[in-house]
Amino acid sequence: MTAAPRPTIFFLPQAGWKEHVRLPKLKIGPIVAKLDTGARSAALHADEIHVSGKRVTFVIISAHRRHSYRAPLAGMKRVKSSNGISELRPVIRATLEIGKALFKTEITLTDRSDMDVPMLLGRNTLKGRFVVNPARSFLLDRKSKTT
Repeated sequence: MTAAPRPTIFFLPQAGWKEHVRLPKLKIGPIVAKLDTGARSAALHADEIHVSGKRVTFVIISAHRRHSYRAPLAGMKRVKSSNGISELRPVIRATLEIGKALFKTEITLTDRSDMDVPMLLGRNTLKGRFVVNPARSFLLDRKSKTT
């Protein structure tokens, strides 16, 4: 007689469908990101994106100020956006801070000016780190209550 398999329970932090994130090594943030399990990769809004050899330069406008960045190019990735158009995007590796989590991830750079939020985090960035609650926002910002 074999025992029935026991269910595996993963204790992951619960995140809302929108959260504040930071890219601390780039000194970006906090910015609002949409956590989208339907998307595959992460994307960050940037202006004036230029690839030159193994480097990419780009501009982020936050708090009405222009910040210019230069980063190593991790590669180029073809991404099909939500409107069905395929685009070749530069990829950078960056440290991402969301809630108490701090980890390295790959982020594509693109023009997201027509979107509601400047950053999107897809399932490859989220898997194994968070459970996304689509009915809530900014769960990781809330201070834990002490009794």
